[in-house]
Amino acid sequence: MSERKILTDYVYKMVASLVQVGVENVVVSPGSRSTPLAYAFASTKQLNMYRQVDERSAAFFALGIAKATAKPVVLLCTSGTAAANYFPAIVEASYARVPLIVITADRPHELREVGAPQAIDQPNLYGTHVKWSVDFPLADDAAPTLPFIERHIARAIAIAMSAPFGPVHINVPFREPLLIDFRDELPEATFKHSSMAQLMPSKATQQELSGILSATKRGFVIIGELALGADLTIMWEFVRQLKWPVIVESLSNMRASVPEDCLPYIITTYDAIMKSEDFKALVEPDTVLRLGAQPVSKFIMQFITKSQPDAYIVVDEDPMFRDSTGVSTHFIHASIGEWLTQLEISETALEAEYLAEWQDANDIALEYIEHYSKGAIDEGAMVSRLLKIIPNGSDIFVSSSMPVRDIDTFLMASPKDIRIVANRGTNGIDGVVSTAMGFSQGNNRETYLLIGDLAFLHDINGLIASRYQECNLTIIVMNNDGGGIFSYLPQSTVEAHYEDLFGTPTALKFHDIANMYDMDYIRVDDISELSEKFASIKKRPLRLFEIFTDREENVYAHRALWNLINAGLKAWQS
Repeated sequence: MSERKILTDYVYKMVASLVQVGVENVVVSPGSRSTPLAYAFASTKQLNMYRQVDERSAAFFALGIAKATAKPVVLLCTSGTAAANYFPAIVEASYARVPLIVITADRPHELREVGAPQAIDQPNLYGTHVKWSVDFPLADDAAPTLPFIERHIARAIAIAMSAPFGPVHINVPFREPLLIDFRDELPEATFKHSSMAQLMPSKATQQELSGILSATKRGFVIIGELALGADLTIMWEFVRQLKWPVIVESLSNMRASVPEDCLPYIITTYDAIMKSEDFKALVEPDTVLRLGAQPVSKFIMQFITKSQPDAYIVVDEDPMFRDSTGVSTHFIHASIGEWLTQLEISETALEAEYLAEWQDANDIALEYIEHYSKGAIDEGAMVSRLLKIIPNGSDIFVSSSMPVRDIDTFLMASPKDIRIVANRGTNGIDGVVSTAMGFSQGNNRETYLLIGDLAFLHDINGLIASRYQECNLTIIVMNNDGGGIFSYLPQSTVEAHYEDLFGTPTALKFHDIANMYDMDYIRVDDISELSEKFASIKKRPLRLFEIFTDREENVYAHRALWNLINAGLKAWQS
């Protein structure tokens, strides 16, 4: 058998195995060593292939597709530092629990560690940031090779898609020559299907949880960002049954499309009301139940740490459950599932007054926030206005730092259908543009990116993807000329070196970037222009909406709002 046929059989077996276990999307960055597999991907009609020449951006682009589809997405690059450029997105995928299938082409074994070009130590390159890593054999005609490949790909996808989701790494060495024979049909797969187990607690655990919830007089639920593909109808039914105060983070996507009968229990202003010491003293809990990731708000987590409830129950898909407070008392290893609605909690001891205290405080804060949104002119008011004018049935990808916090403050519980997505695995600002572009590719709804100027600058290379496939995305840049988040941190109280090290102004505007990428461009200097100019956006594939704001004014306005809410809560309690 010729070397060319051996290599062709090898790469098409890989592709057939990926298709067989449900892979639909592949992101490829060009390079020589990955040629055989890139050819096979490009010639396979069952796959959607996307291209991005910048590997760092390509990895975040794939991350976005996976977040939108809740399905595994393949990444392919050549050998050497190309593979290292995947690392930031892999770290995010690990902590955000996103299924990436990272395939790195490699030099053959005889060219490793001997000074060959573009050869680095690639096996186990990503360490503990992937759930599993495997170094494939070279293409040969030995009988065990193709069955090995087929079943190891099945293992890789099963591991990536088992709870909790996460990235896996397949390192594939190729020997020259790298050309293959193109084929119209994939080889028949001998491995048929991986059947994944449902992760749910034992009956004894369910009975224990039911007992705690039923006996609790003062308790609340926290719902953070949920696992990809989580069934929100189950969550809403659980809210109906429990009838507790439910602190709902914006990233849970339970602030929108809220059923009317669940509205009385939804608390959205927790970050603001948790700044009131008097209110915190009033609502110290006996029990806290947390479903999903820890919320953006540090104030609610500080409240739990200080109050140390008798029962702080964390439900998580990972035995390495998330609890930065160090005060959890119970851990339940489970995914969101029907078991939640089958708990025996038809009657609970929750005090009606306790629920009313949360509801009244939430209503007071909502009134102040609504009044503020109508009259203020800072970034927060801009975000509030945008939330009203962005069309129903849209999704907003939100950058870390101030944008996600403003969304958390100003997105109120509503029947409007808007979903919020962000990279909060590691809370970084890198790769946000690329992730949003990938998300829009895997999404069948209109997508908007809300981002600050520094985060936008950090990933302008992500826009290169629009030169290789049509992209549909509206980018809204809040340009306050620097790192606005630091204005709220203790560093802002030290004048020396603040602007150089933290404010980091660039004085850059993005009109020319819009021209470079054939984007529609709209500039907004005042909130009074926002609605009219937003409505004037044309419909090129990419739109850039640049809103200019002032960092100092933003800090002043936000703190004034918090002070008003605090004063309102004091007056209510007196």
